[in-house]
Amino acid sequence: MRLRNKPWATEYIEAHPDVIIPNPEDYKGKWHEVFGNPNPVHIEVGTGKGQFVLGMAKQNPDINYIGIELFDSVIVSALERVVEAEKPANLRLLKVNGAKLQEYFTKNDVSRVYLNFSDPWPKKRHAKRRLTHEGFLKLYESILIDKGEIHFKTDNRGLFEYSLVSMNHYGMRLNYVSLDLHAEMPEDNIMTEYEEKFSAKGQPIYRLECQFTAK
Repeated sequence: MRLRNKPWATEYIEAHPDVIIPNPEDYKGKWHEVFGNPNPVHIEVGTGKGQFVLGMAKQNPDINYIGIELFDSVIVSALERVVEAEKPANLRLLKVNGAKLQEYFTKNDVSRVYLNFSDPWPKKRHAKRRLTHEGFLKLYESILIDKGEIHFKTDNRGLFEYSLVSMNHYGMRLNYVSLDLHAEMPEDNIMTEYEEKFSAKGQPIYRLECQFTAK
């Protein structure tokens, strides 16, 4: 994703601490206090401009959503979307590094992780940076409930094939696999910005749902 400098972003972010939590480490193990309810928490790692996580929050009011994005110039677009949507009570954003989830969540804090159109890191020497690498799977498992889920979408066939193998080797159970999501288009599918872009060009969208198993 090309990052454009937005000098006003930091000030805008700081003006909305009710959406972008400024001290997320304080709520590790007690996210129910942020949302004011015991509903399940789903997170999107790499939320981009927020179209997906906002759509999911509006579609599922009984689930709490947290969108995670590191860069001011990107998350500020998600923030603008959330503010325009009158700040759904079941949605928050975190401006943090998705590789450090254990600093903000503990075991059983999260029920589902969404990974949408993550950087494929195609070179073998960069495999550990892929968000479906064994190291990241271990990270997600450490904050998810038992038998927690990962839902993954991408336009990159190589990354998709890698992810299938990685998750299988980790011992996860595949509950759903699609090699062309839009050919069957589930009614509840919320598209990301990238998904709209790539599908408009005729590129297939790959999707899977997998689940950690008891060890």
